[in-house]
Amino acid sequence: MRDYLKFYIGGQWVDPVSAKTVDVENPATETTVGRISLGSAADVDKAVSAARTAFASWGQSSRQERLDLLEAIQAQYQKRQEDLAAAITEEMGAPASLANGFQVGLGAGHLATAIEVLRDYSFETQKGDTLFVKEPIGVCGLITPWNWPMNQIAVKVFPALASGCTMLLKPSEVAPFSAQIFAEILDAAGVPAGVFNMIQGDGPGVGTAMSGHPDIDMISFTGSTRAGVEIAKNAAATVKRVTQELGGKSPNIILDDDAFAANIHGGVQSMMGNSGQTCSAPSRMLVPQARMEEAKQIAKSAADETTVGDPNGNAAMGPVVNGAQFAKIQGLIEKGMAEGATLVAGGPGRPDGLDKGYYVKPTVFADVASDMTIAREEIFGPVLTIHGYADLEDAIAIANDTEYGLAGYVSGSDMEEARKVARRIRAGWVAINNGFDFHASFGGYKKSGNGREWGTAGFDDYLELKSILGHG
Repeated sequence: MRDYLKFYIGGQWVDPVSAKTVDVENPATETTVGRISLGSAADVDKAVSAARTAFASWGQSSRQERLDLLEAIQAQYQKRQEDLAAAITEEMGAPASLANGFQVGLGAGHLATAIEVLRDYSFETQKGDTLFVKEPIGVCGLITPWNWPMNQIAVKVFPALASGCTMLLKPSEVAPFSAQIFAEILDAAGVPAGVFNMIQGDGPGVGTAMSGHPDIDMISFTGSTRAGVEIAKNAAATVKRVTQELGGKSPNIILDDDAFAANIHGGVQSMMGNSGQTCSAPSRMLVPQARMEEAKQIAKSAADETTVGDPNGNAAMGPVVNGAQFAKIQGLIEKGMAEGATLVAGGPGRPDGLDKGYYVKPTVFADVASDMTIAREEIFGPVLTIHGYADLEDAIAIANDTEYGLAGYVSGSDMEEARKVARRIRAGWVAINNGFDFHASFGGYKKSGNGREWGTAGFDDYLELKSILGHG
């Protein structure tokens, strides 16, 4: 049992103002595996005060001071990678191979990228007699989700530190263990008192207090579109900057070429990763209508070979994060069947032999129309929809027929054609043949949010631009 009942404020582990706690559940066993304290507006006030005090000095820190801190964090992060992975498996059910691999590895990658960007980042530019200066925005409120805990914490905390900001982090109360270890890492690395603060808690108790706090200069939020809208409304009265990475319903256009079978198979496997709990997951697969029956057979085979089970074993897919998510996903699977989509693989209920834990069958629907519920709503589970297209113009129209615009994918061997299609997808992150780059900007169009994270672009939202005229 993990008891994480203290908050990290002003460089110390302190008791919360209130003694209210909440249990943390292991989704693979449906058992309580720990407790955290739930913060309040009073805790937020304390943390923001510490961050505001620290900003007076950290906001004036040198590039080298920030690099030294990030490199010290890097050394401590490497020491605690196994601890982080074990926590992620326990709190949100990621298979051990995924937790030890991409889950923890993304955090390490973003840290290394922040160091690399900071070394050469231009904070000042002279144009004629005007000096353009990028200065830290101030105190930042960082609100992160449970599905990729280290990734989402890393893409906020490290650019904020590198930019000279101070901050208050509120991780998800659903998966809080890894964030607690992350705070221990920063403490061990010697982060100056008040520069980094962390409070556990829920949205109503802590998130709302943060988004409306007059002494927080910026809110960076990752989560649902619904919650993002509420945060933006609550922040409006204080005219603070709000950046958001929200939901997605990302298309994966499979081109009609000799890589068709491999790309169908790979697209299914990609969708099932992390139990489908990825905002940028390729959840809508678009295939030539003439090859729909072939696509169904390949997709069924790929889904059926996806092993589901104990995340501490060798299964490729663990449970979804909790009972509420399980129920939502089951309801949408039932909806897809009721609205006439063809169930190719999976379906309602738990996989055979798994009577405990929030396990969902890897599910594939085909012959999906764009007006069906499963084509429009973010399911956030291992459920793939396959849509037929008449030609590439039709494919692009279907791809863009969504209120979201976080990511898009194009899969095919004809690179010239793939590039043309990628340019026309209305999304902030478009990958050709699963291309990946820590320096690429990540963020959405439309209801998928605003602002960008990752790489050099990830620094910009933490900086204010000042013009000094007559500087000479």
